[in-house]
Amino acid sequence: MSRITIERDGLTLVGDREEPFGEVYDMAIIMHGFTANRNTDLLKQIADDLRDENVASVRFDFNGHGESDGDFEKMTVCNEIEDAQAILEYVRTDPHVRNIFLIGHSQGGVVASMLAGLYPDIIKKVVLLAPAAQLKDDALKGNTQGATYNPDHIPAVVPFRDKKLGGFYLRTAQVLPIYEISQKFTGPVSVIVGTNDQVVDPKYAKKYDEVYENSELHMIQDADHRFSGKYKDMAASLTAQFLKPLF
Repeated sequence: MSRITIERDGLTLVGDREEPFGEVYDMAIIMHGFTANRNTDLLKQIADDLRDENVASVRFDFNGHGESDGDFEKMTVCNEIEDAQAILEYVRTDPHVRNIFLIGHSQGGVVASMLAGLYPDIIKKVVLLAPAAQLKDDALKGNTQGATYNPDHIPAVVPFRDKKLGGFYLRTAQVLPIYEISQKFTGPVSVIVGTNDQVVDPKYAKKYDEVYENSELHMIQDADHRFSGKYKDMAASLTAQFLKPLF
C-alpha cells in the first residue's frame, strides 16, 4: 500500500493505493460516507478483498474528512463529486489501469452513482453499499440524522454532533438530481444494503435497482448501515466477486 496526495482546487486530498500484480490491471475508486473516512473497517476489507482478486484500488478522504484538507462545514455532495472526479483523472492517466470501477458507501454511494452517470463512457462497473439518496429527502424535511432546521429557511450552519453542517450542503442536497444523473450509467451495477439499516431506509437502494438498466440488488439480512461485525465480510465479498476479472 502506498499513500497518495492529489490536489483539487487548492485542497490536498489524501488517499491509499493498493497495488496488485502485473503490468496492467483494473482499479476501483473507493468512497467513504458522511462524517467517515477512508479507513473504516468496511472500506479496508473491500480494498483487501479486491487486492486478493488482483484489482487495484484507491480509497481517499473527501474534503473536510480524515486527513484531507477543507472544512467539514464547507463540504457538499457537489464538491465531493469534484473530489472524486480529481481522483478519477489521476486513475485515468495511469498507463497501468485497464478498467475503472467506482465503489461508494452511504453518501459516498451517492457520489459514486452520480460520477458514473457523468462518466458513463469511462466507468466500467459500480458498487453502491447502503447508498444514501435519502439525504435529499432529509434536507427537504429539515431533519438530517437528528439535526433539525427549517427547510425553507436553512441557516448558514446547523450544529451537528460535534461538528457544524453547512447550510449550503443542505440547500444543494434539496435539489440534487441523484437518480436522474445516476441512471445515465448503463453498465453493470451492484447495489448492496442491509435489511436492518437504521440510517438510510433500504427503499432508496431498491429505487437505485429500479432506475438502473443493468443492476443487481443484494439485501443482506439483518445487516446495519455500516455492515458491522460479520456483515462486513459479506458486503466486501459481494463487492470483490462483482468486480473480479473475468479471465
